[in-house]
Amino acid sequence: MRLIACDVTKIIKGNVILSHINLTMESGNIYCFSGPNGCGKTMLFRALSGLISISSGTILLDDKVLKKDFSVLPNLGILLENVSLYPDLTGCENLEYLAHFQKKINRTDIENALQRVGLDPHDKRNYAKYSLGMKQRLAIAQAFMEKPDIIMLDEPTNSLDQDAVAMVHKIILEEKERGALILLTSHYQNDIYSLTDYVYYMKNGTLYSERRA
Repeated sequence: MRLIACDVTKIIKGNVILSHINLTMESGNIYCFSGPNGCGKTMLFRALSGLISISSGTILLDDKVLKKDFSVLPNLGILLENVSLYPDLTGCENLEYLAHFQKKINRTDIENALQRVGLDPHDKRNYAKYSLGMKQRLAIAQAFMEKPDIIMLDEPTNSLDQDAVAMVHKIILEEKERGALILLTSHYQNDIYSLTDYVYYMKNGTLYSERRA
């Protein structure tokens, strides 16, 4: 599978948020996007996923065109900044609710996804009572639970302690081995250099540097 951005630009109220982005990314690789806050990393993920429309350019998944052949990328798992799930539901109930839209997985799959990130599937606390680290673990679980072909993770190790970071790294590498195409953003050097195959640096909505990790 190949995800391609061709001269992608996004302009909002006269402000250039993404400027002439060109990328080619393939399954079985991990791509990291790094740069200062506000440089366009999250907006790039929103554009590549189809959550927002671009002002110009083309995004292709193999030979299919985003916003023409499908409105959002199919079989996508995504974690974006400031994720907010349903406060009155338990972690398991939140994932069950999200899973019912595509009906790809069952209760056992959901429990396995929770255990994979170190959460108890039978925890009766609702999401509102979760710590920041638990909320991040749950958000990561929802991104992986349906075994997506493409995974986008915006700052996946935020709010996690050292042991949890190691666990998330392990999961990401397992998903790479499964053949997923993985994109992540991070400020942390350990994320960037221990996980990724390719690193892109962004500034003012522009990709200004690329290197193989």
